[in-house]
Amino acid sequence: MVDEALRRMTHVPYHSCVFPRVDGLRSIEFGTPGSSREKLVNLVLHGNKRATAGLFAEYEHEGEPVEHVGELLAMLDNQGQHVATLKVTRAEVMRFADVPDEFALAEAEGDLDAADFRASHLAYWTGVGEQITNDTLVVTIYFELLPEVIRSSDR
Repeated sequence: MVDEALRRMTHVPYHSCVFPRVDGLRSIEFGTPGSSREKLVNLVLHGNKRATAGLFAEYEHEGEPVEHVGELLAMLDNQGQHVATLKVTRAEVMRFADVPDEFALAEAEGDLDAADFRASHLAYWTGVGEQITNDTLVVTIYFELLPEVIRSSDR
């Protein structure tokens, strides 16, 4: 199930994607606009946040391919400004129940293990209207923060 879902989404052409491109890079926005996004952006810029999770269903709905190793992403703040560039170091699709402790720690949002991750993300996702089960597919992205903002024309 996971392999088939990932196969379908890794070959979506960029022209069909709706996530905005900023400075020639695919953008990434954390959390929901407002204090949630501000907190998460600050955890990346000034903390240890080096991973994030999203629902695979959102990728399918948007026709968006899963991020790939080496891809550069423009991290956006609440004003839609490109405030940092992230380089994807790992991307995986897995069942919600299978997210490992390693990921919870890399996400650095206060979860100490996978059980904490599942509890906090279940609360978040159900709070925004999503239905989550152990079999819900989740995209886990690990990244590094690059020392400066990169624009596609810089490369």
